[in-house]
Amino acid sequence: MASKLPFIIGLGAGYVLGARAGRAQYERIKASATKLMDQPFVRDKVSAASTRASAFVREQGEAVTDKVADVVKERLFSPSTEQQDSASVTVDDAEVRPVNQAD
Repeated sequence: MASKLPFIIGLGAGYVLGARAGRAQYERIKASATKLMDQPFVRDKVSAASTRASAFVREQGEAVTDKVADVVKERLFSPSTEQQDSASVTVDDAEVRPVNQAD
């Protein structure tokens, strides 16, 4: 059931967002979703997922911030050449491109 829960929630949210059945149907679905979210089992799962996501963002956010800071320091404090100005720097899967500065 735990693996089906996100699918069911997504299906319900998709229907609510995409439904053209009118306001009454929307209100019924919204009431059902609210009732579902009030269940202790669901609330506990959402809380646990939120906690894990927050921890992940904190851990990975620091790593990304450090890498970006290193690239910025390198760009600001290293001797610049024409080749460096036109090049892009790759940080893992993200690409960082220099900003054109007015002379």
